[in-house]
Amino acid sequence: MQSDVRDGSDAPLLPTGAWELPAELEDLRRAVADFVAREVRPREEGLDFDAIGLADADRRALQAKARAAGLWCLASPREYGGAGLGALSQAVVAEEAAQCRLGAYVPAGGAFGSDPPVVIFKGTREQIERYAVPQIRGDGGKAFVAISEPSGGSDPARSIETRAVRDGDEYVLNGTKTWISGALQATWGIVYTRTGAPGERSGISCFVVERDTPGLAMRPIPVIRAWYPAELSFQDCRIPAANLIGREGDGFALADLWLTRARIPYAAGVIGVACAALRIAIDHAKHRRAFGGPLADKQAIQWMIADSEIELRAARLLVYQAAWKADLGRDFRTDASIAKVFATEAAGRVVDRCIQILGGMGVARELPLERWYRELRVKRIGEGPSEVHRMVVARSLLGGRR
Repeated sequence: MQSDVRDGSDAPLLPTGAWELPAELEDLRRAVADFVAREVRPREEGLDFDAIGLADADRRALQAKARAAGLWCLASPREYGGAGLGALSQAVVAEEAAQCRLGAYVPAGGAFGSDPPVVIFKGTREQIERYAVPQIRGDGGKAFVAISEPSGGSDPARSIETRAVRDGDEYVLNGTKTWISGALQATWGIVYTRTGAPGERSGISCFVVERDTPGLAMRPIPVIRAWYPAELSFQDCRIPAANLIGREGDGFALADLWLTRARIPYAAGVIGVACAALRIAIDHAKHRRAFGGPLADKQAIQWMIADSEIELRAARLLVYQAAWKADLGRDFRTDASIAKVFATEAAGRVVDRCIQILGGMGVARELPLERWYRELRVKRIGEGPSEVHRMVVARSLLGGRR
């Protein structure tokens, strides 16, 4: 993390030294932090503890301000109306945007929009114009990504059983997807299906599927957080062949690309939640008196605060390392897995300590800590569970790749 890379106006912004971000990214970080403090948190006052988002009027007002600030659909190319940020820039934004009551599931109250999934990068011009561009404009709804199935979600090469069979100018889809985030709020999505032999990576393909497709049914799956995933059932769903992304058999590579890149802002977002929790705990420790003095004077409390800060700094640097490699075009798969595991597990420990410091108030729904605690527990499973990422890291080391 030593060199400052500049290669034209769209070059990635990379660290200028071992311990600091370039001035442009520090400015970006401060701008996002100010946006969240000034625009987002006041609108969250009075929200129900399990609210899944802001009121429509508040969200639209925030999104208008974010567009004006150039903070809209952060990963999407500028030519389509997105911010076109690199991985490191996205990480910086994600950490600051998550420091709100709605946390990392609705960062910045949804102000910055949501990027269309893989179609924006790998779709045809017609697919991009029909599905991705309307979402970036804000009038095309949201999208879901459906990979996981009841037979297993962490090993898609073997577990995907949902099948697409070519029938003239259409494909016919049958099967079930589960734990699909955002499907209940989406108008279209990306579905990974089996088009080849079972158990083959080359046998998976990727399709755009619209929400109102006949034969597609959804049901919510209640979980410990407010934002419910869904189960999707496909029964003889007929999909135009033009909705195939790439070629038959490209699906596994497309899923790997999307998932690997998504792990960087995912990991950065949980760091932001934990940072916000730690601020609450520090403030409480300074002002809460017990046994003749403030909690902050007690060694047990000091060590919990110190351990939390140490873990968050380490997590942040691991995320930056993965993002730095991604922006340079290097292989960052192992780095992304390392960052995802460490950040999600460390953030969970930090919020747990913060709840302990606050005692009864830590689990009271007057504060967001109990919501963040539930949210972070899910984060250790989403985007691949910790055990799978440890397997990825071990395979890399045992195979001689560093």
